[in-house]
Amino acid sequence: MKHSLFAAMIAWAMAFLPLQAGATQPTEAPAFDKQMAQQMVQNSIQKFRLADGIGVEDAISSMQLRANMLNFKLVADLPLSEQVEAMGEEANYMRILAFCDALIAKKMVNYDIIFAGFLPCRIAVVEDNDGQGWIITMNMDMMLHAVELPEDLQPLAMKVRDTIYSIVDAGVNGDL
Repeated sequence: MKHSLFAAMIAWAMAFLPLQAGATQPTEAPAFDKQMAQQMVQNSIQKFRLADGIGVEDAISSMQLRANMLNFKLVADLPLSEQVEAMGEEANYMRILAFCDALIAKKMVNYDIIFAGFLPCRIAVVEDNDGQGWIITMNMDMMLHAVELPEDLQPLAMKVRDTIYSIVDAGVNGDL
């Protein structure tokens, strides 16, 4: 089921997105399938509930430490709930961390410029309306299975996936 869904998502994206050389409009776009698009969005994101007793700040600290141990640089830290509060509104906790291995990123973008749209790898830490903490990130497996990578890039893409999931796991469980 997952592979057929991936294939359908890729077919839809390929039909909608590519432009012919010199063209300004996509060629014969298929009818928009809202249900398929909603399924694509749902499948492209993963969310993880923080373990009992782990607060959002503990999760952030754990992820930063794990990323440092794995030599993945924290390249952005966006405290969105603080920004919302500075603008005069209340907000549940919402913070986005962005991690990257610049050398791997360079190789992926050199292979296909579309990878620049996925950079850097973002991990959101949020609290829902009940105060439950969550970690949300891109489904890295979806990216790996949806793209044909040359043999030299496959292990690098898997390293990124494994590193991001390790960082997420540290946050979910508060592993310092």
